Amino acid sequence: MSDVTAIHNLVQKRNELKKEIAKIIVGQDAVVDQILLCIFSGGHALLIGVPGLAKTLMINTLSQALGLDFKRIQFTPDLMPSDILGSEILDENRNFKFIKGPIFSNIILADEINRTPPKTQAALLEAMQERSVTIAGQHHKLDLPYFVLATQNPIEQEGTYPLPEAQLDRFMFAIKLEYPTFEEEVQVVKRTTSDVKTEINPLFNAQEIIDFQHLIRRIPVADNVIEYAVTLVSKTRPDNSLTNDFVKNYLDWGAGPRASQNLILAAKAHAAFNGKFSPDIEDVQAVATGILRHRIIKNYKADAEGITEETIIKKLM
Repeated sequence: MSDVTAIHNLVQKRNELKKEIAKIIVGQDAVVDQILLCIFSGGHALLIGVPGLAKTLMINTLSQALGLDFKRIQFTPDLMPSDILGSEILDENRNFKFIKGPIFSNIILADEINRTPPKTQAALLEAMQERSVTIAGQHHKLDLPYFVLATQNPIEQEGTYPLPEAQLDRFMFAIKLEYPTFEEEVQVVKRTTSDVKTEINPLFNAQEIIDFQHLIRRIPVADNVIEYAVTLVSKTRPDNSLTNDFVKNYLDWGAGPRASQNLILAAKAHAAFNGKFSPDIEDVQAVATGILRHRIIKNYKADAEGITEETIIKKLM
């Protein structure tokens, strides 16, 4: 199959996938779009939303429609790294045997990741970056495709541990979930209080998704689009010559080079989803908020004046 045919195929399959997800999930189109961009670009996502917005249900539905294995890890203050990665036990023959933890799956839902201490959060780092884990000196490869979706409760409560910047940077997108509209909430209540069981049909398999990930990486990008993405990221750094006064006033730290890489990868996926064979500046702008939101650090002045990350990102474009 040529790459042109493959992109047409991807557009069609993505539309079918969204219809399949809509059987269970009402609304949240922008959220589903960004999660799909993330999966097909080979990244990970951080989902920020209050409890009860169907984050777990959304990922479970998505994994069924993609035909992938799914495991959920509930992060708690007493969770240990071995609870995620697995551990070695002595079997009946007094030999050490490795029992795999829940991290060995295609899609991992790291639920309320900010409720566990940094030591346990860090257990995900190698898996997210290298697609492998090291336990007792043994290197274990994870099955591809591999996707971590972490949820974070934005309500400030006691017993939460903010994610370190190095770990936040590993997430391609930070996606905000808002409350549903009145009409959407009516639909949710109707669906969830009836006795109708909805079946989700798997539309992909693991190899197909890997092939589409390679296809997206092969998409050519014009130099001016790459330069635009790098300039956009450079403008978030207060000490950069390209930076405007607004950023210097309200930001302490800007985004690193991983943001530039992710902007281009996500722009390629966004172009492919819309049937284009190369991304343009509009594709970069379409994905910029989700990619830069968690990588810029506001100062106290921005907090005092109620300036949001989204406002700052819009001023850069």
